[in-house]
Amino acid sequence: MVHIRGGTVPASSSQDSLEQMWQPPESEDKTGANQAAAQQSRRRKKFIWLGVAVAIVLVAAGVTVGVLASKGIISTRSSSDKSADSDAAADAEHSGGSSVEDNGVADVADITTSTTATATATSSASTTKTTTTPTPTASACPSKDDIPKASRNTDLDTSTWMDMTDFNCTFTTKTVGDLPLVGLNSTWSNKAQANPNVPSLNQSWGDYTARPARGVNVGGWLSLEPFITPSLFDYPASAGVVDEWTLCKHLGDKAAAVLEKHYSTFITEADFKAIADAGLDHVRIPFSYWAVQTYDDDPYVPRISWRYLLRGIEWARKHGLRIKLDLHGVPGSQNGWNHSGRSGKPDWIAGKDGAQNADRTLEIHDRLSKFFAQDRYKNVIAFYGLVNEPARSLNADALNAWTDKAVNLVVGNKVNGFPVFSEGLLGLDAWAGAFRDLQKDTLIVDAHQYTIFDEYLLSLEPTDRINYACNKFSAITAESIKDYGPTMVAEWSQAHTDCTTHLNGFDMGNRWTGTFPGTPGPSCPTKDKQCTCTVSNDESLYTDAYKVFLKTFAMAQMDAFEKGWGWFYWTWKTENAPLWSYKHGIEGGFMPKKAYQREWSCKDPIPDLSGVRDYE
Repeated sequence: MVHIRGGTVPASSSQDSLEQMWQPPESEDKTGANQAAAQQSRRRKKFIWLGVAVAIVLVAAGVTVGVLASKGIISTRSSSDKSADSDAAADAEHSGGSSVEDNGVADVADITTSTTATATATSSASTTKTTTTPTPTASACPSKDDIPKASRNTDLDTSTWMDMTDFNCTFTTKTVGDLPLVGLNSTWSNKAQANPNVPSLNQSWGDYTARPARGVNVGGWLSLEPFITPSLFDYPASAGVVDEWTLCKHLGDKAAAVLEKHYSTFITEADFKAIADAGLDHVRIPFSYWAVQTYDDDPYVPRISWRYLLRGIEWARKHGLRIKLDLHGVPGSQNGWNHSGRSGKPDWIAGKDGAQNADRTLEIHDRLSKFFAQDRYKNVIAFYGLVNEPARSLNADALNAWTDKAVNLVVGNKVNGFPVFSEGLLGLDAWAGAFRDLQKDTLIVDAHQYTIFDEYLLSLEPTDRINYACNKFSAITAESIKDYGPTMVAEWSQAHTDCTTHLNGFDMGNRWTGTFPGTPGPSCPTKDKQCTCTVSNDESLYTDAYKVFLKTFAMAQMDAFEKGWGWFYWTWKTENAPLWSYKHGIEGGFMPKKAYQREWSCKDPIPDLSGVRDYE
């Protein structure tokens, strides 16, 4: 039957009529004008009926297509959209299918049905396996009424998201590793190159001992730290806000809006572009377990940071930057410091709920590693960090047993990045000969090297501090490569004082001037009342001589840490802590403009630093 506005025409009679109308015309009888006129009249009638029939068929076809399209049975997209789908389908075939499998691999193309709603219609992308750059189809993002009731006001409800920049706002409940795919675009490109000295993402990096990583952290973004963004913690002392736990508890229902505004604005694509422009090639992204889920009475905001993590990875990809994932806070807190989310006594591995929290962390890694084993991440995630800075007080055997389980879990889930464990502030020499059975998986030890949390190192004169970096840091790194194996430095800075507000804990003072609890007195080189934090905390007071010292100290550490697998500066951006901000350093002239073009190395004489006052 051919459907016409609710009525029907028998298909057989319609077909017969069309066949009759398109029969060849009878031969014209040239012997009589009357017959010719009659024949001409009959032809006119046939063409009239032919026009009517064609109109009927076109109307019927239009109605049918409209109905089928409205039900999503057929697609009305352009050829460029179909090309994008074909590319994504090829990825689905390569990754094992379009549905969530037991191994946690899923195809992101299944996020979309007939249209891909993107917030940036002019952006281009391609799959890892093609060189085409189809433009995503722009369409309106779903309204609240378009979201199924069960998903409204959840992290899946894109109509409630504060920031839609570069997110795919198409609603989906699909997951990999029980982690949502919502927000991801279905195509991507790995053709970008961070700078001319490193391979593009679709090429192998090669040997990290021959080409060390030069990277930076985006600390204080997805895991808050008071010294990086003190404005978020600016409350009366009576409020008791000292870390992310107490901040969320204090904010209550307002926490989600406050934190999402921070996630949306503190680090943007412009930062990832600037990182690449600075000659850096890797980014370490700290995030915490509440990006995946929360437990019991946790006040943390769950899951919102997850989508910003995924968007950050895509921005890194766009600018050719490789990623080191870093689980910065785990259930129970691994060290009791504010950067783990909660200050106080750690409750992880050891403690009342330590065993349970250690198991929960393994569950978090199971889900994360299944998610990041997808094909789309194999070229961009270079390193996978297990846990940041576990407490020195933890039982070594228990910690090593947990690390063994975590490595086997992550590697078993086929994450492409190298697994990384923290040296736990024990010193690299403590790990000589460790984890020999895991060396087949290229397990990397991650050190954090600072000269400001030890009173002796804090008191070094500027020239001595540079010598320490060139000689001691170089030796420590080289010895670890020989005695343990793959070694990287995932945190360091050019800070030579611990003056930054909240650096040692919320309102805990500092060792430099002797205000930190338990210090016998000032620890700056003069060790007297001259010691001041005024200059180091105020970039406007930096003299040319002071900037030369800071830049030389930074380049000395870069040299030293490139004896291993490379380095990640802590951190890219701060609100008002210039000695901890790579971005501030470049803009202020006390960091090399290009990480791969340094005007000084440890082979060169140390510049004259007599103009630097060592108590400032």
